[in-house]
Order: sequence, then C-alpha cells, then structure tokens
Amino acid sequence: MPISLAAAVEHFPIAGAFTISRGSKTTASVVTCRIDDGAASGRGECVPYGRYGESIESVLSEIDAVRPLVEAGMTRLELQPAMKPGAARNAVDCALWDLEAKQANKSAATLAGIAEPVALTTAYTISLADPEEMMARAAKYAHRALLKVKVGTADDRSRIQAVRQGAPESRIILDANEGWTPENLAFHFAACAEAGIALIEQPLPAGYDAALAHIDRSVPVCADESVHATADLKALVGRYDAVNIKLDKTGGLTEALRMRKEAERLGLKIMLGCMVGSSLAMAPAMLVAQGADFVDLDGPLLLAKDRSPGLRYEASLVFPPEPSLWG
Repeated sequence: MPISLAAAVEHFPIAGAFTISRGSKTTASVVTCRIDDGAASGRGECVPYGRYGESIESVLSEIDAVRPLVEAGMTRLELQPAMKPGAARNAVDCALWDLEAKQANKSAATLAGIAEPVALTTAYTISLADPEEMMARAAKYAHRALLKVKVGTADDRSRIQAVRQGAPESRIILDANEGWTPENLAFHFAACAEAGIALIEQPLPAGYDAALAHIDRSVPVCADESVHATADLKALVGRYDAVNIKLDKTGGLTEALRMRKEAERLGLKIMLGCMVGSSLAMAPAMLVAQGADFVDLDGPLLLAKDRSPGLRYEASLVFPPEPSLWG
C-alpha cells in the first residue's frame, strides 16, 4: 500500500497561564504528523518554539518539504541528514518510530534495543510570578517529590526562599531560562545553595557559557538553550554538569538516544525535558528518560485537557504509554 504523510495543527488550552522569563502563554499549539501505510499509522507531535526561530508555519513547511521522500519510503536514518534538528524533524521521526512499531507488532523500546520503560518520577512546573504567589503554589504541590520552578529576574533570592518555604521537602530544579547575567550569577548561586536547590537550569543566555567555567558551581548547572544535539555536547564540558535533552531540540527520538549516550560518555548528568505539549509529545521521551538523573515530562499536567488516550500520571509518577497512544 502507498505511504501517506499528513500534518495538522492542534491547540490545547493551558490551565491558567504558563509563565517564564521570556513571557506567558495560555495555549499550547502543536503540530501532529501522521504517516500511514494503509494498514497501520504512526504519529508524532512537536511544539514549534519561537526562541529557536520556529513557528507553526515554518514547521509545516519543513514537513511538507520531506513529504515526497517519506512517501517514497525514507527511513529514520535517512531522515536525519535530510532535516535539521528541531521540532519538524521530531514530529516526522517519532511518527516513523510509531509506524515501525505497529508494522512489526513490537514496542518502540524493542526496536531501539533497550529495556521496556517503567514509571518515572517527573517534575511539576511552578510558573514565574511574585514570591507570595510562587510560595502558595509550591505549598499546593509540596506533596510532589520534584518541583521545577521558573525564575529569571534580576533578583530571584526572594522567590528561591519562598518556594523552599512552601515546599520544604521537595527536590527543586530552578530554571532561569537565560534570565540571569554573569554579574548576578554568584548572588543567585549563593541563594540556591542556601535553599538546597538540586539543579540550576540554563542560568545565562546561550553564548555566555564561558562564565560558568570560572565560578564555583556549588549547585549543579544544566544546559538547555545552550544545547540542541549531540554535536553541541563537547563545548559544555567544564561549564555545565548536566544536559537537558528535549526531543523538540534534538529533532526526534533517534538523535535523542544518540545524544544521551554521548552525554553520559562525557560525564554529564541527564535531564529529560519537554515543551508544553500533549501526552503524544511526552510518550517517546519516556524511552530516553529511563534512568535519567532528572525527568521533567509534565507537559500534559499543565493543560486544561490532554488528548485521549493520554499518559497516566499518579502522584509524582508518569507511566509509559500504551500502544494506542504511541510506540
């Protein structure tokens, strides 16, 4: 049967608003790719990100450009050099994984040569707000084992203290989203150490990473905006302690698995992260997240309504996808 590829835009309202140092949004707009062979179909979801020069329109255009090649039988390995890392390749790559799994009647984990995934503890994100509101939200979710807290202002000490007061027992990842500067770095690191923060994510703008090599990293530091794919990892050594792998940055599961292996070889800790998307976007990341040091796959928990079927979340755990969702 002939292969067909289709891409569609979907919108998922966010419960409230999702706010980081660069702004707020109330809707998660995603692009879903479906590849059919007449008997089986595979799906992949991506979230275009303006920070990386992506838009819904640009992602749809990139997917449309490879449509003839995919419909002619392009494999996942052939896809890698044909598309640049990013959201568009992620949607196509993950759809090909899902299709292959359904064609072979095997799990994606089996196809990848890794153990079947198990439930993992995931972070829950607290958006950037004034300290009092952030403390209240931290207290509301203090029962969760791991919180990810958005900061990134010129003076976040009061926010750091507030969320620690609100959630005294939770492990906390602090994500500055490039909002700090070399000048206030030591000030914020001291506040993080005092509050027992477990990890600081992307404190400085990408391109300013050299400053991290000359400061006492009393709290481990994780690269996010400064790293996209495997080729970027070598430059992180001596500046970062961990790397945030997101499939929307790597351009899919194929590169993410390769990237994790190389990051571990270089001695970097592993964090699996996500954009704000539905369960379909999180499902393939569950394979890469197995045994990671930090897991942040809470995108569906931030939505007013997830797609159905979706991932199962219980307390702080996220469970592997059922085949009806992906893989």
